[in-house]
Formats: sequence, C-alpha cells, structure tokens
Amino acid sequence: MSDLTQEDWSLKERHETSAQRLDRNWSSLLQELRVVQTGVQLLTGFLLTLPFQQHFDTLSPLLKGVYLVAVAASVMATLLLVSPVAAHRILFRQRKLEATIMTAHRLALAGLGLLGIALAAVTFIIFAVVAGSLWSMVACGVAVAAFVIFWIIVPTMQKPSHD
Repeated sequence: MSDLTQEDWSLKERHETSAQRLDRNWSSLLQELRVVQTGVQLLTGFLLTLPFQQHFDTLSPLLKGVYLVAVAASVMATLLLVSPVAAHRILFRQRKLEATIMTAHRLALAGLGLLGIALAAVTFIIFAVVAGSLWSMVACGVAVAAFVIFWIIVPTMQKPSHD
C-alpha cells in the first residue's frame, strides 16, 4: 500500500473523492483549531492584564523581559491560530481548498510553536515569583522538554499513514 498516493488510498480505503477528502481534512483542522484557540486567547487576555496589577513593577528586569517574550509569543500564536479563518475567507470561493488547508496547516504549526514558547515563558515567570530562580529554570526546562517530546517527538515517531 506504500506505493499508493494519499488520494488513491482515500478513494480505495475510505471510498471518498478528492473533494470529500479535502472537506474532511478541513473539518478536522477546524476542530483542532477550536480546541487550541480558546486556550491561547485566554492566555493572551490574562497576560495583557498583568502590567496593570499592583506588584508588577516589583518584577526584576529579567522577569519583565521574559514577560514580554510571553506576551509577544502569545499574541503571535493567537494571530496565527485565527489566521486560517482569514485564509478561508479569501480562498474558498476560488476553489482553492487544498491551498487553504496547506496554508492553515502551516499557520497552525507555527501558532502551536509560539504557544509552546509563551507557555514556557509563563512557567518561568510563575516559578520565579513563587519558588525562586533555580526552580523557574527547572520548571521552564521541564516544560520545554515536555513540549518537544509530546508535540514533536511522539507524533513524528508514529507510523506513517495515508490518511
């Protein structure tokens, strides 16, 4: 079966046309984006309120710098994870669903990467404030390792599928 293209496999195994496969892929991508969009938007909203809190000025310059990294990464992740909607609005009437899916796929991957950076930065800040700088480095390292393992290594170790 390894010599079959994805389209041939979908037709043979799923009995779906190329258009049906694209519709299914688009629907799956939208479901995935719905899951992550809410979380990243909540994180971004939370981060945007922090400078207005009473003790924000007591943060060290390092923690303020890490905070700015977290905000920038979270805002960009939000932008990238919502961008597939704009791509769809621009491309869908042009019968470019395959291009829309590929564009949305790339935007989602980039958005997930930036979300990982934002979460690692937030982990660093919270542990620094609560437990000190040594624990903040440990917690941030564990968070980054977990992201790499569960978001990159585990998925790429899976057997290839024609789906």
